[in-house]
Amino acid sequence: MVTRRALMRSLDRSRIEDSIKRAERRTSGEIRVAVSSIFWGDVYRAAVRTFERLGMDRTQERNGILLFVVPARRRFVVLGDRGIHEKVGQPFWDEVTKTMAEHFRGGDFTTGLVRAIELVGERLSQHFPYAGASDRNELSDEVDFS
Repeated sequence: MVTRRALMRSLDRSRIEDSIKRAERRTSGEIRVAVSSIFWGDVYRAAVRTFERLGMDRTQERNGILLFVVPARRRFVVLGDRGIHEKVGQPFWDEVTKTMAEHFRGGDFTTGLVRAIELVGERLSQHFPYAGASDRNELSDEVDFS
């Protein structure tokens, strides 16, 4: 079993954060990655609470996407706000989930997250293009370890 500590050591945080920055240079959307400690309860509800705690439900265009990973439970959730979900629908989330799962099964968590960020950034740029000088980074690009 992969523990949170082991995942923290194995993740290349700078590579993940750089991929978020690159993706967000093409879109007004916001992307966050959160790695959670072990807890009891529903992983999806924990992702929703983290989404809210990180302020992702308060972006101007409601176009935030959270990649939420719970290593001790071997689970993750890809959660998009309503602005982006209305544009892409469930097949897109299934594609992102499949990409992450393939890399995670092989133990390459960094690449799984980076590939998911690239997919998300590409789709966000189609529906929420970068707004130029008026675009501001509404949320931190740092990986959240809660």
